Amino acid sequence: MSDSPEDLSPLMGQNVVLDVVAQYVYIGRLAGSDHKYLVLEEADVHDLRDTTTTRELYVLDSRRHGVSVNRQRVLVSRDQIVSLSALDDVVM
Repeated sequence: MSDSPEDLSPLMGQNVVLDVVAQYVYIGRLAGSDHKYLVLEEADVHDLRDTTTTRELYVLDSRRHGVSVNRQRVLVSRDQIVSLSALDDVVM
C-alpha cells in the first residue's frame, strides 16, 4: 500500500485479511492506521512456510471457523501489504 490517503474508516473495527509480500498472512480486527502501519488487534499472524495449506485455503478456513488469535496487537508495515479486504468479503 502506498502513502495515499485511502479511507479505511469503513473497515475499522472489522476483521480484515492482509496479504503481504512475504509468506505471511495477517487476519485480525483493524484498530488503527497511520502513514506507515496498519494496526490489527486480536490477530492471527500465520507463517505459510509452517503449513502445507495455501494462503487461500487458510483464509477460507478462518472465515468459516473464526480467527485463531495468537497476537493481541500487531503493526503491519504498509510497504509490505499487497492487498486488504474484509474477512466477511471472503467468498465461501
